[in-house]
Amino acid sequence: MISCLDSLCRHRYLCCMNLVRRTIEIDATTDTRLSEMAAERGQDIAAVLAEAVALLDSVIDIAGPDIAEDRRRLDTFKQTGLAVPLNEVKAWVASWGSAEELTPPAPRKLR
Repeated sequence: MISCLDSLCRHRYLCCMNLVRRTIEIDATTDTRLSEMAAERGQDIAAVLAEAVALLDSVIDIAGPDIAEDRRRLDTFKQTGLAVPLNEVKAWVASWGSAEELTPPAPRKLR
């Protein structure tokens, strides 16, 4: 059941958007999770999806990968052999915010 406050919030949210109706197909697990997230936040699914897209856009360059940068880094590795093993990067990232935060791993000769 939607309360008046929920209805008012939804109305304000929808009025601020240029709405487009779109039909998408998602799997049942995703649908369930979207519904749960919307309920947890007191939002409708459209608001949750809009936030998810905004977050995705902020962390991923949709324009595509920078192939020139990737090639430059690969060429540097081929010349120097210096790199950081993935497991060390994962351990470092996992330690962020903990009392025992690790220092960034240093590149070293891997080949």
